[in-house]
Amino acid sequence: MQITDVRVRKVAKDGKLKAVVSITIDDEFVVHDIKVIEGEKGLFIAMPSKKSLDGEYRDIAHPINSGTRERLQTTILERYEQSLEEEEEAAAEEL
Repeated sequence: MQITDVRVRKVAKDGKLKAVVSITIDDEFVVHDIKVIEGEKGLFIAMPSKKSLDGEYRDIAHPINSGTRERLQTTILERYEQSLEEEEEAAAEEL
């Protein structure tokens, strides 16, 4: 499995939610609404979820092992950091 595209949509308001991400896998399958969240120990991702009838949130799509989750998180967070750097560079060029 290869992550072939990562699209980052930054969240403008202050809070723990920093961005919402879509990934494409093998140029064939897309997962939308992966969240980049600022936690006590730094940034992490939360997979897309849905509120169930009992009020609990359940992941709609998720990796089934820790290695795949780590690979997803590393790729997504690297792209998020890159998008922040690109934004800073663009702002500096405007000055």
